[in-house]
Amino acid sequence: MDLALDKANREIILPVIQRSVTIASRTTKELILKDYALESDNNTITRSAHLMVGTLAGSLAHVTCKEPLRVALYSNLRNLIQNLMSGSETIEQLIHTLINDNLDLGCAIIEAVATRQAVELIDVEIAQPFSQQRKQREAGGPAYHDTFAYAQGPFARVPEALRPKPGHLSASQQRVYEDFVHVWHPHSQNVGATGSGLSGGATVSSTLGVPRAYSPNSAPVSSINLSTIHMSGLTSITQPMELGSEEPVTGIAQFLSNPAQVGVSESSVLLGGTIGAASNDLPVSSTTVTTNEITAMVPPPSTSAADRLGSILPELLNTGDALERYQQVAQKLEALIANDGKDVEIQSVIMEVPDILRRCVSRDEAALAVAQKVFKSLYDNTSNTTYVSWLLATLVAIRDVCKLVVKELTSWVIYSDEEKKFNIDIIFGLIRSELLNIGEYNVHLAKLIDGGRNKVATEFAMSLVQALFAHDPVGFTEFQNVLDALSKHTKRPGSPESLQQLIEIARNNVSTTTGFVAVKDEKVKLPKDKKVLATRANKEENTANEITLVDPNQVAVLFSEWCQMCNHVSASDAAYTRFVTQLQQDGLLKGDDISERFFRILTELAVTHSLVSEQIVAPGGSSQQSPQQPHISYFSIDSYAKLVVMVLKYSVEITPNKASILSKILSVTVRSIQKDAEEKKASFNPRPYFRLFINWLYDLTTTDGHHDSSNFQVLTAFANAFHMLQPLRVPAWSFAWLELVSHRSFMPKLLMCNSQKGWPFFQRLLVALLKFMEPYLRNAELPEAMDLLYKGTMRVLLVLLHDFPEFLCDYHFSFCDVIPSSCIQMRNVILSAFPRNMRLPDPSTPNLKIDLLAEISIAPRIMSDVDGALKSKQLKTEVDEYLKRPEGSSFLSDLNQKLLLPQNEASVAGTRYNVPLINSLVFYVGIQAVQQLQLNKANPSASVQQINHISPMDIFQIGTATDIFRSLITSLDTEGRYLLLNAIANQLRYPNSHTHYYSFITLYLFSEATQEITQEQITRVLLERLIVNRPHPWGLLITFIELIKNPRYNFWSRSFTHCAPEIEKLFESVARSCGAKVVDEGISVQDGSH
Repeated sequence: MDLALDKANREIILPVIQRSVTIASRTTKELILKDYALESDNNTITRSAHLMVGTLAGSLAHVTCKEPLRVALYSNLRNLIQNLMSGSETIEQLIHTLINDNLDLGCAIIEAVATRQAVELIDVEIAQPFSQQRKQREAGGPAYHDTFAYAQGPFARVPEALRPKPGHLSASQQRVYEDFVHVWHPHSQNVGATGSGLSGGATVSSTLGVPRAYSPNSAPVSSINLSTIHMSGLTSITQPMELGSEEPVTGIAQFLSNPAQVGVSESSVLLGGTIGAASNDLPVSSTTVTTNEITAMVPPPSTSAADRLGSILPELLNTGDALERYQQVAQKLEALIANDGKDVEIQSVIMEVPDILRRCVSRDEAALAVAQKVFKSLYDNTSNTTYVSWLLATLVAIRDVCKLVVKELTSWVIYSDEEKKFNIDIIFGLIRSELLNIGEYNVHLAKLIDGGRNKVATEFAMSLVQALFAHDPVGFTEFQNVLDALSKHTKRPGSPESLQQLIEIARNNVSTTTGFVAVKDEKVKLPKDKKVLATRANKEENTANEITLVDPNQVAVLFSEWCQMCNHVSASDAAYTRFVTQLQQDGLLKGDDISERFFRILTELAVTHSLVSEQIVAPGGSSQQSPQQPHISYFSIDSYAKLVVMVLKYSVEITPNKASILSKILSVTVRSIQKDAEEKKASFNPRPYFRLFINWLYDLTTTDGHHDSSNFQVLTAFANAFHMLQPLRVPAWSFAWLELVSHRSFMPKLLMCNSQKGWPFFQRLLVALLKFMEPYLRNAELPEAMDLLYKGTMRVLLVLLHDFPEFLCDYHFSFCDVIPSSCIQMRNVILSAFPRNMRLPDPSTPNLKIDLLAEISIAPRIMSDVDGALKSKQLKTEVDEYLKRPEGSSFLSDLNQKLLLPQNEASVAGTRYNVPLINSLVFYVGIQAVQQLQLNKANPSASVQQINHISPMDIFQIGTATDIFRSLITSLDTEGRYLLLNAIANQLRYPNSHTHYYSFITLYLFSEATQEITQEQITRVLLERLIVNRPHPWGLLITFIELIKNPRYNFWSRSFTHCAPEIEKLFESVARSCGAKVVDEGISVQDGSH
């Protein structure tokens, strides 16, 4: 064992040390130079640099070396033991036992070497930058601080609170460096080596805007059982060492898991050799490290944690003390939120909570007590979404101190009353913050649904699954029991069509989005029978670090061979088949993490080659090219696209469903685009990626009806990829994205495929585009780029209006919900859609009897989530109750206040009102009224009732619905009334029962208005939709013509119609364009004609 471990360490230690020390030293140098630019105490600078660089280097070395060391130990032990004994099963068992017992010991040795060399290197790195500062101080010169200089250049994007200031760092800033001593070590106390277990990096996720100050995943505690085999020269390592703390450090793994953040990218080695070649300037004492040298590097066992820290233990607290101190924190948090405090300040206050809990004698008891306080505050502040988001962040911080919090939170939710249990905002926030046990909650909610018999639970589950699907198309599939329960409900008669559609999407999404699941931190273990390019490389050096299972250099060789094959005139399908078969035999096409890395390297190679060709050709050959669009070579992109197509075509043993491996490849491409756009900002070039997607769309989609099912899976895989790349997430990709989603090889095929099952996928993409454009369209002042994007969007909508009008009809509510009221023509295009099998009557036909049209009594199909906004604000139940029993209800008196947004949200939305909530309320109430009217048609006493403003409506629900509209139009202010009328006008479409009802409501509100300002606003909403270019919705024309023709409404006698000559001419012009006669030429229309 001694010999095998020593040999394994010699084989892998050099590249591991080089990479770890380089990354750690560069990261530490940049941060130290920034934070201590104005520090006068050299000892403080040196101590902080040593703490940070030692921990980072050691941690990265430990993570990096583990799997290569395992493979090297396996190889060396097998070679040594085979000469001593026989029996393959016995040998394998013995080898695995020895490796498991001694692997962490070898990691600890390498980690110690990395720590020592990193400390030595950082002293050299920071010596020169601080020498001038020291000389100036020794000369007695005054300290100089140029505030303007730090507001420029690299510091321009650094928040003011983090920029260098004269004097020492604050206590909280200095604690960032001091806390490196507290990094939890993954070794047992029997191992005397400095190690570091890493918790997840500090990230910021969005659950109602929830800032995440802590990672949800902490590294599990592992133990090491040292082998009883004698290891001469290493025995001193096994002496116990006192650990400083068991608490995990936060914020380090982000640097280690993302090399781009520390200036080292894997793509930098794709064209330039091995990992070690990128850091040849790193001073390493020797290329071989003996066991005795390594042993000497380990800190003596007598050095305790207290000696290293040089600090005393803080005062311990009991649970009561913790609650008192949390109350003070809660007051500070509430004050900051009320005063619109900065996120950094609020986060620093929240970080005090785990500090308090760590000082408690009974940490779990105190954590649960504080968590219960926070949990109660969540429901006490449901209307303040900002406060709720920060309370969720506080629970996240508590969870990372006490893991029992997740279990208790789940119990509190399960056993709470219905009002709390079915609060969609809070439950969704808890799930997105990973504060609930999904498995337990999934089973509980499925039981509550009770096959659809519990209506409240069923509606809540539908809303929750829809919300999870909209935010994360993969994560919502964890609710398998809930999906099964909802699926059973769809089989019952009368189940809503939207629920059936949701279940269908869920089933398709499970099979097509598996490639988008985030890669776990678990390392890929090399099975003994897997070659992984060993047949080509046959070099044990490939196991020198964590990425050696797929060597970038070997992948580059393979890609070069493939490109030469594609460029050869005599290349045949047989040659392509042999190449793909070889890849499969090498274990590169199994669909696992190895395959993912293989395709990621290929993507980076192809894109890099194209961009390099642009840089080379553009300077000398740009005379005939536009300066904005220099020549670019797509040969490598086309070759890579062809390789993917051949893999999907010929490697039939990979998986019976090609959509699975395609989703894996697409997910790799998505992450490459996101990373490239984030790093390059304005210099991001989307053309290579666009070309890649275009090639795939051409080659992988088919119009053959015999392959409709497989084609649908391919198209939905692309739809999910495009959703991950929507403009809100990758703005620099917007133009390429719009062209791809509207491409003839994608949009029409998805919309025509598999009996309209692709419609929800495209609706999601179109809504995402409109959400991205909404802030710009709202102000009607479009930058040049946004103006171009708007014109492109309008063209797409016109294509849909011509080729797929039913799609716009079914989802009109979803689209209008995200289009601002000022964007009139875009909304008109959507509302003008009507089914292709319908022939619209001419609105200007004299004495047109709308009631006699066959289509006017048919309800349109609605695929949008109409009541989603009502449910999210807990208004749906109140609306239903009022529609059934309006007597004595205070619903109408309270309704206006419930339609308002909180002040902080209103400033962002540009309006005081919750527009989606108003749209949802107006449409939902109208739908209920129309349904009740149709049910009462069978009643002879009700059939003679006419919908007009003279006869009282004895159908209670219709009368109650009208009361809601009449109350709102009277009590709302000018802004609210305008939004209400727009929501009503959004339902004036082609002939159907909804258009008929809302046309009546519009005319009824006009005739019953007590103030002329209301009539003027109704006229304005109709008129501004008519004065823009065509098309105009049929229902809008019918309503306006009825308003100006029917003498009952006395339209032309209203003062606003002739307040100015220009206005009067405008009214007359619009009236003539609508085919109506004006003023005294009106045609007598019977009262029941509308």
